[in-house]
Amino acid sequence: MPLLEGKRILVTGVLTDASLAFAVARLAQQEGAEIVLTGAGRGLSLTTRTARKLPRPVEVLELDVADPDHPAAVRDRLADTWGRLDGALHAIGFAPPSCLGGGFLAAPWADVAVAMQISAYSLKTIAEICVPLMSEGGSLVGLDFDATVAWPAYDWMGVCKAALESTSRYLARDLGPKQIRVNLVAAGPIKTMAAKSIPGFAAFEDAWAPRAPLGWDVKDPEPVAKACVALLSDWFPATTGEIVHVDGGYHAIGA
Repeated sequence: MPLLEGKRILVTGVLTDASLAFAVARLAQQEGAEIVLTGAGRGLSLTTRTARKLPRPVEVLELDVADPDHPAAVRDRLADTWGRLDGALHAIGFAPPSCLGGGFLAAPWADVAVAMQISAYSLKTIAEICVPLMSEGGSLVGLDFDATVAWPAYDWMGVCKAALESTSRYLARDLGPKQIRVNLVAAGPIKTMAAKSIPGFAAFEDAWAPRAPLGWDVKDPEPVAKACVALLSDWFPATTGEIVHVDGGYHAIGA
């Protein structure tokens, strides 16, 4: 039986077919899931066009996590169409240009606050949408980039990822009694639209594969997608608050 047979999954963060979230959505459908996508702002039309490339048609809902009215509207729509939700992928992140590229000390709080709300606090926002619909338990999975070290040029987005990791643990604590699991997948660098916005991303590409014991292909999102789908399935029933590294083993090797 397919891994996600009968599951209903909310997938955020699809922009193009190079998005990690798109790879997760495609594999989730192949594994039997019904999915709904979300998009925001100017990216909503791009999400809608990209959705046509999935194996089966899907609905695309507008969700700007910074708009206080959107989460309830998405939850109400899912309640009307599905009534129940089994899982969600959090693949939402954004930082103003001042927060990336080596200007760590110069970034103003107003910009950092935007990055924090969209990239970390939004995991709690996704939980607010999903939890009332997860009467039979469920799984929240977020895309992460290892925040245990300071990366070149990543700057305040690295701080946001550290906040995302902590948020996932607190959500795991509070949602565990409802049998809702919360886990992150710390992916190695993949060539996506989001990656293009990070100054110096090429340095990650050049350094990653030689150091990763298993090697690493920045053009292949499938290993990350498979980990996310596995965590969305019933195959990890006692795993929560975890960060699963899918990076070729890079994180385990010293400089």
